[in-house]
Amino acid sequence: MWSSPTRWLTAFVLSIPLLAAQANDANPPDARGRDVNPLTVRTTEYGMIEGTDNAPATKTLSWKGVPYARPPVGELRWKAPLDPAKWNGVLPAKAFGNACAQYGRIYGPGANNRYDETIGTTLNQAVGSEDCLYLNIWRPANQKQKLPVIVFFHGGSNVSGYTADPVYDGARLAQTTESIVVTVNFRLGILGFINLPQLKTGIDADTDSGNFAILDSIKALRFVRHNIASFGGDPDNVSIMGQSAGAINVYALLTSPRMASPHPKLFHRAIPLSGGLSLAVDLPSGTIPTMSPAATYLAQANALLYNLLIADGKASDTASAQAYVASQTPEQIAAYLRSRSPATLFATLLTKLAPLGLAGSGPIPEGNVVASDPVASIHAGDYARVPVLAGNTRDEGKLFPAFLPLVSGIPGSARIVSDAQLFSIQFNYRPNDPPQITVDQWIAPAYLPVDAPVTGFTARADQFNKIFFLASRDNILDALKGQQPDVWYYQFNWDKQPAPWNDIYGAAHLFDLPFVFGNFGPSLMANIMNTTANMPGRLDLSNAMMHTIGAFARKGDPNNRWVDAYWPAWPRTLIFDASLTGKSISVQ
Repeated sequence: MWSSPTRWLTAFVLSIPLLAAQANDANPPDARGRDVNPLTVRTTEYGMIEGTDNAPATKTLSWKGVPYARPPVGELRWKAPLDPAKWNGVLPAKAFGNACAQYGRIYGPGANNRYDETIGTTLNQAVGSEDCLYLNIWRPANQKQKLPVIVFFHGGSNVSGYTADPVYDGARLAQTTESIVVTVNFRLGILGFINLPQLKTGIDADTDSGNFAILDSIKALRFVRHNIASFGGDPDNVSIMGQSAGAINVYALLTSPRMASPHPKLFHRAIPLSGGLSLAVDLPSGTIPTMSPAATYLAQANALLYNLLIADGKASDTASAQAYVASQTPEQIAAYLRSRSPATLFATLLTKLAPLGLAGSGPIPEGNVVASDPVASIHAGDYARVPVLAGNTRDEGKLFPAFLPLVSGIPGSARIVSDAQLFSIQFNYRPNDPPQITVDQWIAPAYLPVDAPVTGFTARADQFNKIFFLASRDNILDALKGQQPDVWYYQFNWDKQPAPWNDIYGAAHLFDLPFVFGNFGPSLMANIMNTTANMPGRLDLSNAMMHTIGAFARKGDPNNRWVDAYWPAWPRTLIFDASLTGKSISVQ
């Protein structure tokens, strides 16, 4: 231990490369001319940035809102990301960048780019900004170098989500695992994925792919490759981690033709949680694919264009809209679409395309940026061959009650509260008080009692889980296992919420995320899952899961002393669970 803060600061500054050399012990000026803290100044290829010293509270340093690409606005909408403009002086990097433009959902940012009450008042309205290509970096507040790097891609069905979500704060994961944690914003929805011929010039294959969210992710990984050493990270030991849509995107990166043999590699391990990437042709009959064909995205883009033209009075129906498009040059159509605001695009999507089943977004299998058949690419060995640690929650389907009619045949969602009601109840819930709701106020009568065999809410959610999440899981993990031995899998079983939330959610989709990051509030689920009674077991399990992520990021094998069991490769499963008082980890 250093004898004084001054000696510790001096050693730290000398041990980490800084462009901002301290001439005559003077602090460098930032872009606005003020002095900056040399402890948190780092250099990137675009300029110097100053972050925040969080050592007293979290034993970490952080840099937030770091630009990794030029804002994709105006003429740059629906184009491959470009390098950000270089800057002079020291750019402050102390606040999260804007959430990417999206329509409000309960999993989104609300009006203020943070988790607050405005989430409940901006549902289905345009939020965020197109100026959003920023990332965030956390590292331990110590002198260590060549630390493993974990790059996280958030979930949200590829239509919503943001790195400022407090669940994704990387401080505890970085400090616990002794790693660099990076979280990335990327374009979403029809701004992130679009397959429209008029936007394709034939000059830029990346732009023609329509996979802008994946291109953003690759751009962020290139930023990490070129700059992470300045933050103490090892560019030759990068893990990509994503949950839900983020996991889908991790699989898209894993199987991208661009990533099969890059020089140098942009990532060296993959951690996809609760995701898959299978076309219908790769799956058994009766299951639901996690990837749509390019033709679906072409139909979506055309429907978007035609409905915009009709709304603007340039056409009266689909046939006349098609005639109007045929009378225009591709450049004119592209300019027209770029002139439409995100609010207009999202309103058209939700009111006109959603009833047609064309409101979804995800990687487009066009064969250049995203593989034309990711699972076939794995079978052929044409993918990034790196160790893989995958996971699911036991009750994934409980977060998706609107989809349970697919297995029950009963019209209408299994959940009877609206999103606005859900958010209000969960935002204000008091988990340590007696229950303030009952199951029958939340779940439709046809799915009660929740534990009834076959017909109950739990059984129906499990049926949906099998035909959606687990079908794609088996498909892609079995393909990977046929090519490499280093594939591991966990199942998250923790369901110690206070009643009735243990039945309503249990170990639902996304409930492992607070454990992975060590963040239990505030968040959408914090007030209904975290109690004083379950805290000892919850924190013990979270500690084990974070150390497991750290072990895998460090050495490409998740086995570590915190799991108390030897963890064989897939198809064996490690079960993460806990009692009220401590972790309970086993192997199946």
